[in-house]
Amino acid sequence: MDTSFRFIKEGVDGGRAALVHCQAGRSRSATIVTAYLMKRYKLGFTEAYHRLKSLKPDVQVNSGFEEQLCLYEAMQCEVDTSSPLYKQYRLTKITEKYPELQKVPREVFAVDPAHSSSSEASYRCRKCSRTLFRGSSILSHLVGEGASAFSHKKASNLTGEVQCTSYFIEPVQWMEQALLGVMDGQLLCPKCNCKLGSFSWCGDQCSCGRWVTPAFQLHHNRVDKIWQLNIMK
Repeated sequence: MDTSFRFIKEGVDGGRAALVHCQAGRSRSATIVTAYLMKRYKLGFTEAYHRLKSLKPDVQVNSGFEEQLCLYEAMQCEVDTSSPLYKQYRLTKITEKYPELQKVPREVFAVDPAHSSSSEASYRCRKCSRTLFRGSSILSHLVGEGASAFSHKKASNLTGEVQCTSYFIEPVQWMEQALLGVMDGQLLCPKCNCKLGSFSWCGDQCSCGRWVTPAFQLHHNRVDKIWQLNIMK
């Protein structure tokens, strides 16, 4: 989208034209033009797509591209691969193909923070202090409906409290071996082997009631959050 935007803008700003085409001229090319309109004129997906259809009524963006354009809008028309929204979308797409995938693509895994330095907050194993992930790896979700989301369970198990007791994160490099060829399992500390949480490509329910797919969750009571302080002399 970024490359095509620059190409179209260069042509239009130079008083020329840009040809955007695909096999049928209805979906792929329409997606690119819609993205251009969104970014150039600061439009939402719905308005930009409506304007395009008013000029070319036969365009029909497929549901997958529509989903990407809505994501593009949510990211302020920037393809930001570091955005939690982008990471969650990418994981969801991989889930649709799993377990047919022979292995999880390497680019999905965040760099192991134990082997790199950063000024952002880190999260460590409470038992052995091994660094597990950084704040940028957390994939936040809307808080669920609490006890009412667990109505299928016995009433005696419902507390009525709405809170998240786990961090849902993107996969980190130290998890790679645990994820190979299985749909779900435990997540253990790579240093002391202490149980930290679990993962499921089919998703899991947060303590707040929200369903998260896929789910890579580490429990709050198994990790410590660490900040780095810059002390001036």
